[in-house]
Amino acid sequence: MQLQDLIGLAIGAMGYELVDVERASQGLLRVFIEKSAFAASEPDSLITVDDCEKVSVQLSHLFTVENIAYERLEVSSPGLDRPLKAIKDYTRFAGRSITLKLRLPLAGRKTYVGVLHAPQQKSGVETMGLEFEGKDGPSLLEFTLADVDKARLVPMVDFKRNRK
Repeated sequence: MQLQDLIGLAIGAMGYELVDVERASQGLLRVFIEKSAFAASEPDSLITVDDCEKVSVQLSHLFTVENIAYERLEVSSPGLDRPLKAIKDYTRFAGRSITLKLRLPLAGRKTYVGVLHAPQQKSGVETMGLEFEGKDGPSLLEFTLADVDKARLVPMVDFKRNRK
């Protein structure tokens, strides 16, 4: 079983979903989590330090049992500019602004910023759309998960929300 699958199963039982796993230099293992889709619909669904601590303790035990080598473990939220990794992410965040970096240039460029369209089946492949402002006005870029190098949400910050 791959490390991501193992972590996903372990934290799924705790009400969390795995967003990403990164191995960094000097044995650092970073795990990015969010609350499961059900829990995320609840108020106060943001990841807290307590959430990170619970997952860290659980994963430390799991890695000891499974004999997984690491020097340091970091567990955190994916942040406001959350990466989009799987088709379910593109479905969940349809209608939101994202920054998309393609593996290969299309029409002379690799990086686009625009509004994400939900995945649709085209010729048996999940194809997403990105509505962006091109040189000649609004344009639609169609791409597949295989075309993506990196995709991240454009952070949306509302400073007025907490004011009374």
